[in-house]
Amino acid sequence: MASILQYCSFSSFLLVTLTCMFTTIGNAALATGIFRPSDWALAHATFYGDESASATMGGACGYGNLFSNGYGTDTAALSSTLFNNGYACGTCYQIKCYQSSACNANVPYTTVTATNLCPPNWAEPSDNGGWCNPPRAHFDMSKPAFMKIAQWTAGIVPVLYRRVACERSGGLRFAMQGNGYWVLVYVMNVGGGGDISSMWVKGSTTGWIAMTHNWGASYQAFASLSSQPLSFKITSLTTKQTIIAWNVAPSNWAVGLAYSTNINFH
Repeated sequence: MASILQYCSFSSFLLVTLTCMFTTIGNAALATGIFRPSDWALAHATFYGDESASATMGGACGYGNLFSNGYGTDTAALSSTLFNNGYACGTCYQIKCYQSSACNANVPYTTVTATNLCPPNWAEPSDNGGWCNPPRAHFDMSKPAFMKIAQWTAGIVPVLYRRVACERSGGLRFAMQGNGYWVLVYVMNVGGGGDISSMWVKGSTTGWIAMTHNWGASYQAFASLSSQPLSFKITSLTTKQTIIAWNVAPSNWAVGLAYSTNINFH
C-alpha cells in the first residue's frame, strides 16, 4: 500500500486517488466499475406525508434535511425486502405506474432515491394495509414524487421499477458525529450505485482503520481521531469500485459538521 501512496500528492486539501489510476496493486483495488440499470420488476407504491414532503425529513438512512442535503422531494421509503438493513440507502430507482386507471399517461416514469424504511405492519394483511410486509417489494413515496406518476387519490398503484445509476451534483459528503473516542460518519450524495459496502478512515497518524456499518448510511470506528485530518476509503456495494478521498476533514474537524469532496462514484 505504501508504494501507492508515494504516487499521490498530499498538497491538495481534497485529492483523489482515482487520478493515480491503479487497478490492482497489493491490497488496493481501484476498479473502474460503472453502474448498469437492472431489469424492470413489479411492485406497488403508496405515499406518505403531504405536498410539502416535510414528513420525509430525517428517516432511517440518517440524511437529515433532504432539501439541504440535495435529495429534495424525489424520495421513497423502501420495504424491508428492498431496504437490506440500510445498505440500500442512497440507491436510485426509476418507477412507472403500471396498468392502473390512476396512472398519469403523460409521465413515463420518475426517479427517486431511497432515504427511509417503510416498516412492516403485521397488524394488517400484506394485500390490505400491510403493504411493506416481507416479502413484498414496495415503495412508500413522498407525495410529490407519487403525484408525478399517478393521481394521489388512488392511494396505491401497481408499478414497475428498476435500479438505475444515481446522478449526483458534486462529490461525496461526510457528516460527522461521535466523540473523542468514537467516530460516526454519515455518507451522503453517493453517485453511481448509490450504495456502500465497506468504509475505512485514516488519520494523519494512523493507518487505515476499518469502519463497521452502524445503520442506514452511517459507518463507525472506535478510535481516537481528534486533532488530525481524516481521509476516507469507500467501496461501492454494487460496482465494487473503491475510491479514496484524502484529507476530507481538516485537523479541526468537528461533530455536527459535514465535509465535501470533489470525487464520486459513476
